[in-house]
Amino acid sequence: MKRSPIILITPSTERKGAEFADSSISLSNRYTDAVIAGGGLPQVFPATTSRAVIAEAVRRCDGVLLTGGDDIDPKLYAKDLPDELAKTVGPLEPERDVWEKEVIAEVFAQRKPLFGICRGHQMLNVALGGTLVVDIATQLPNTLNHRRMDKKTEPVHDIKVVPDSLLARLAGQESFGVNSTHHQAIGKLAPQLRVVAQSPDGVIEAVELKDAGQGPFLLAVQFHPERLIDKSAVFLQIFSGFVKACARWREKNYER
Repeated sequence: MKRSPIILITPSTERKGAEFADSSISLSNRYTDAVIAGGGLPQVFPATTSRAVIAEAVRRCDGVLLTGGDDIDPKLYAKDLPDELAKTVGPLEPERDVWEKEVIAEVFAQRKPLFGICRGHQMLNVALGGTLVVDIATQLPNTLNHRRMDKKTEPVHDIKVVPDSLLARLAGQESFGVNSTHHQAIGKLAPQLRVVAQSPDGVIEAVELKDAGQGPFLLAVQFHPERLIDKSAVFLQIFSGFVKACARWREKNYER
């Protein structure tokens, strides 16, 4: 019997956790539940900046999931931020920014499957040389309200998916409703990526590799599919597709 593919999941960080108020990691159970439902075995990344440990963690897994969380430090993609925008930036996770960029670099170096969600979607773009819209409401005032924290587990707007994309194949459709709990978005797109889904107002909702040959699987989405797997089969299909890609990677590289 073949074992479930191991999915390395990056967590959020907390300055004061539950135990002794120590610096801690934090991860919603919805991510691990979704990975398990998709057929994978979740493994939480240890939140270290050690390059050797990061390389080994990526080496021992079959795929990586980048999760949501706090804002990315604007210094990573913008030189000078006007005060109007600077005041919209929420809590930062500077150490997470460092090790998550290194995780992404290792994923490409080791050619592992990668799935990014919300902050993970944005971090992928930043790590590959793109930028972010710092605050949608301020910079794009005529767009939808994308920060619907009151409906975290409900679709609040539709997205249109590019027909020939990986996302379209996984979802089995070219339009579906998603949740929306973000105030930032992809701005300038990284050269290696292509846009494969947008909301009605043009905000980027999903990206993939421009050259699919650069990796075995890469998909990043702005919405939170892990919070919707019990609402529609589409979202579990996305996780299942990712986990199956991880299983194929393992079979090709280890189980010969």
